[in-house]
Amino acid sequence: MSKLGNLGARLHRGEISYDFVGKRKVWYGVSILITITAILGLAVRGLNMGIEFQGGAVFTTPTKMSTSVAKAEEYANEASGHQSVVQKLGNGSLRIQIAGIDTDQSDRIKQELAKDLNLDPEKLAADLVGPSWGEQIANKAWEGLAIFMILVVIYLAIAFEWRMAIAALVALIHDITITTGIYALVGFEVTPGTVIGLLTILGYSLYDTVVVFDSLKEQTKDITKQTRWTYSDIANRSINGTLVRSINTTVVALLPVAGLLFIGGGFLGAGTLNDISLSLFVGLAAGAYSSIFIATPLVADLKEREPAMKALTKRVLAKRAQAGAEEDLADRGGDDADEAAPAVVGPRSQPAARGRGRGRTPGKRR
Repeated sequence: MSKLGNLGARLHRGEISYDFVGKRKVWYGVSILITITAILGLAVRGLNMGIEFQGGAVFTTPTKMSTSVAKAEEYANEASGHQSVVQKLGNGSLRIQIAGIDTDQSDRIKQELAKDLNLDPEKLAADLVGPSWGEQIANKAWEGLAIFMILVVIYLAIAFEWRMAIAALVALIHDITITTGIYALVGFEVTPGTVIGLLTILGYSLYDTVVVFDSLKEQTKDITKQTRWTYSDIANRSINGTLVRSINTTVVALLPVAGLLFIGGGFLGAGTLNDISLSLFVGLAAGAYSSIFIATPLVADLKEREPAMKALTKRVLAKRAQAGAEEDLADRGGDDADEAAPAVVGPRSQPAARGRGRGRTPGKRR
């Protein structure tokens, strides 16, 4: 068996564990810090909305252009007065996106670009994109997100309990906030592919959370009938028992996404892959983090507020204190007995002889 498999088996059996729930305040603090950073990024820099959301024009050159991407971007910025995005396509042509322009501006910019690129204006294809289409996509995405959240809360409240539904909802909001904040900080363009990626990561995040919740539900049946474990103890065992499984599924999911992001978008220059791959990569990592460090500890926090769980915790702690006191007493008693026992030096004295002479004064026989 591999070392990771052996570790997973030992975690599942409870032979070893890490106190995730006990250190939940640390994880809460880390999440709050990351979330505040993401919100500041959104507030200060904002999202770089793509042309589909702002409206504008897309110009496509013929194949095998000798002009570099940087030079074409310079030409487009000068001709339009707006920030442009230039991508080199697989066939060697250039795709120039300029947001925030109308039809009249598009015709003028087309003529200037054709002149700068030494092209016939008729060979420079121009497509005008209206902002209404992107607005419809954004509205549908928000509607889909709201419906998804409502259905998730209802399902988890029925299948598990309302505390787990609330914790899962908090974890999902946590993941979306961090992912959108990363987009603002990095400056990647937000396209319909980004929206699809954001909606996709919700399922992955929820999957890891439900796996831990299912284990927690099974292990907390009739929990009040025993005095060995508190609810937080069992919650921590559930996280440790599914930890390696969560890590494996997350790594397997991240590897192809990382290939799209770093190899496809970075080395090969396929910038269109960045739209969806960054949201998937950040969202998957944030989802794995929240399912372990946020969702289950938050359930334990909410559950421990119940009177029954408070009473259970008191009984468990009292029993542990009593067992500890008895163990200390036993240890001290053993030490005292060892100190009180007389040291025996030389041969032991023989017991008194039994027989007719018992109790008689030594002397002559009659």
